[in-house]
Amino acid sequence: MMTSNVLKNAIESAVNSKISFCKFLSANDTGATGGHQSGILVSKSAKAMMFSRNLPKDDILKRTVKIKWQDDFVTESVFTYYSSKNELRITKFGRNFPLLKPEQTGALFVMTRQEDEDYSGYILETEEEIEEFLDIFGIGATEANCVFGSGGIKLNVKEEAAIQRIVNDLLMDFPGTEIMAKMAHEIANDVYNHIEYLTKNPDKKIIEWTNMEYTLFRAIERSLYGEVVKKGFSSVDEFVNLANSVLNRRKSRAGKSLEHHLDAIFKANAIKFSSQPVTEGNKKPDFIFPSKEAYHDLSYSVDKLTSLAAKTTCKDRWRQVLNEANRLKDKNKFICTLQQGVSPAQMDEMQEEKVILVVPKPYISYYPKDRQNRVWTVSKFVEYVKSIQGMSQQI
Repeated sequence: MMTSNVLKNAIESAVNSKISFCKFLSANDTGATGGHQSGILVSKSAKAMMFSRNLPKDDILKRTVKIKWQDDFVTESVFTYYSSKNELRITKFGRNFPLLKPEQTGALFVMTRQEDEDYSGYILETEEEIEEFLDIFGIGATEANCVFGSGGIKLNVKEEAAIQRIVNDLLMDFPGTEIMAKMAHEIANDVYNHIEYLTKNPDKKIIEWTNMEYTLFRAIERSLYGEVVKKGFSSVDEFVNLANSVLNRRKSRAGKSLEHHLDAIFKANAIKFSSQPVTEGNKKPDFIFPSKEAYHDLSYSVDKLTSLAAKTTCKDRWRQVLNEANRLKDKNKFICTLQQGVSPAQMDEMQEEKVILVVPKPYISYYPKDRQNRVWTVSKFVEYVKSIQGMSQQI
C-alpha cells in the first residue's frame, strides 16, 4: 500500500519517542454519543507519560501541554486526572478542532512524547493506516489503549514462564496460523484456567486468546531475530529484507487469527458450521451455519441458514460481506470484529444493508450510545445460532 504522510509521520514520531500511546476513538471521545464531549479518555497506563507526579487520591490534577497534530497545527491542550472518576482525559482542543468528529469514531489516536511539555498527536482513519501502524509496532487490536515503547506492554510472571516454555520447545520456524492459535489457547488455559468461558463467557475468551496470541507471536519474533538485530546488519538491504519479512508475517497472520478463535468457540459450543465454504463462483464467506451442504441443498430452509464474516477491523471493509452468499442476500449478514467503534453514519448504512456487528461485550461501549442495541455480543450470536439449530440455552 502507499504510505500516507500522516501514517509515515506517526510511525517516525513513535520510533523516535521514548514512549507512545494509542487507542481507538470511542463514540464518547468523538462526540458521537450526542452528549457533552469531555475530551479523549486515556488509559491509566499512560499516567507516567502525562504526569511526572503521583496521581492525587481526592483532587483534580491538570497540566497544560502543547500537542502538534498531524505534524500540521498545534493546540494548547490539558491533561486532566479526575480522582472522583479515576479517569485520565485530554481536554481543550480549541474551537472547530477538525479531528474529533463523529465520523472519526473507530479511528486510531496516537500520541507521542518528545519533551516534557511537547507532544505529537495523530489520527489514523483508514483501516489500511490503522493496521499498518499496529503491525509495525506489534500491537494487537485488543491491546490498543496502551502505552508502547519504553513503557510498553508487560507480562505477568506466569504468562512469561508459559510462553518461554513454548518458545524453548519450538523446533521449526514460525508455526502456521492455526498452530499459533492453538498454542495461544493452551497457554491461556494453563495460565488463567478459564475453560468455562468457552460456553459461559465467549466474549472474554476471544479477547483473552487474541491478547495471548499476539504476546506469543512477539516472543517468537524475539527468539528468532533478537540476536540478529543485536549484531547489526552488513547493509541497508539486509536490514530492509528482514524488516519486510517480519512485517509481512505480522500482516498475514493477523487476518486469520480471529477466524481460528471463533472456530474453537463454535466447536466448544457444539455448533454445526463450515469454515471457508464456497457458496457461488469464487465467493467464500468465513463461516456458514449449519454447513455448506445445507447451504447448497435448495430444499433446506433459508431461515435456518446463517453466515458470519470474521474481520479484525471493519470500518471500511464491512461492505465486502454483502454478496458472499446469494441465498442469504435478503437476510441479516453478521460480521464478528474487534473494531472498537464506528461512526453513526456507517452504522446506519450497515442497518440499511442488514449487516449486524458482533463484538466482544466490553467493546460495545465504544459505539454510539443510541445505536449500541444494534450491536450483538459474541455470546448473543452463539445463542442465536444454537436456537436455530435446536439446541438448549446454556448461558
